[in-house]
Amino acid sequence: MKFLKNIVDKLEPTFSEGGKLSKLHSVFDGFSTFLFVPNHTAKSGAHIHDAIDSKRTMITVVLALVPALLFGMWNVGYQHFLAIGQDVNFWEQFAFGLLAVLPTLVVSYVVGLGIEFIIAQIKGHEIQEGFLVTGFLIPLIVPVDTPLWMIAVATAFAVIFAKEVFGGTGYNIFNVALITRAFLFFAYPTAMSGDQVWVRTRDAFWWGAGEPINAFSGATPLGQLATSTEPVAAFHNIMGDPIGFWDGFLGLIPGSVGETSTLAILLGAALLIITNVASWKTMLSVFLGGAFMGLVFNTWGPDSAIANLPWYNHLVLGGFAFGAVFMATDPVTSARTETGKWIYGFLIGVMAIIIRILNPGYPEGMMLAILLMNIFGCLIDYFVVQSNITKRLKRTTIK
Repeated sequence: MKFLKNIVDKLEPTFSEGGKLSKLHSVFDGFSTFLFVPNHTAKSGAHIHDAIDSKRTMITVVLALVPALLFGMWNVGYQHFLAIGQDVNFWEQFAFGLLAVLPTLVVSYVVGLGIEFIIAQIKGHEIQEGFLVTGFLIPLIVPVDTPLWMIAVATAFAVIFAKEVFGGTGYNIFNVALITRAFLFFAYPTAMSGDQVWVRTRDAFWWGAGEPINAFSGATPLGQLATSTEPVAAFHNIMGDPIGFWDGFLGLIPGSVGETSTLAILLGAALLIITNVASWKTMLSVFLGGAFMGLVFNTWGPDSAIANLPWYNHLVLGGFAFGAVFMATDPVTSARTETGKWIYGFLIGVMAIIIRILNPGYPEGMMLAILLMNIFGCLIDYFVVQSNITKRLKRTTIK
């Protein structure tokens, strides 16, 4: 690392003011600060000096996402070979998923970071770190077979219109990754909704299947329940075998890459909580809100399959757990007061289940619930603060 640091130090004058490549200073600064800790600190306006900066925070979130990513890659291969009836080992399943997911990850980062680099260079500002997490999230919340050009367009739209127009990292009012998914959902609904888009196997000819096969699609459990005409219906995997609670908890089900395994998501949640990067209050309150609303619909809901789904199954299906851990806890768009976190998270859980059950055309619900509550996060904090001020004024005795 010392050798690399020496190279960076030698190149710095070239990119500094007066150097031949000074116009690319923002780009150089972005790479150098990504590799090494900056050698400067805040000179004014800082109340606390701390070793934790935004880059460390973002890297911690990325590390917390790794279990969901790795499991999701394996599950893509597992669902693929399950669909074609081919028995292969763990590493072949993982390799297939890796090759399927990696292009999405590359496109997300190339497009998003490319735009951020260009805007930072135009402004003459430092490159912000927010997209380190956003670029990692996008491939985890979209169907694995989403065309790469769609992901590129949606990512560009989200970075420009949901982030940069508001001032960049720290100023956006909506979660940028969810805006990417929302753009895809409304602009290209056939690629994001319905019951036949989530488990699509690619031609297996190159994988040694012996002959090419046609694409095969299968519905997610929530998609099956939303389209069921029976009051109580079971959901099945791609081969028609029943899926239980533990299948959903472990992640052996169709779905977006990072959303299937609640266990992997909870491992990431543990890291975020231990490092104090994310609020356990927000996470827990989302699950409490979802459980509460699930029980309400189980007791008084309509006579439909998804309304009769046991409340605990709601918590492990679709993007509920992923949204609770990685989306609802976004420090920029969520509530920041301690009481506000409980209210904010609980309402997300409630809204997610309401949308799932009452809108059969969109059985997921978590994306819209979080984006809706992003609007009210600051308002919730405002009323919490005003309530505290009012209580303290009442306790004050004026002599």
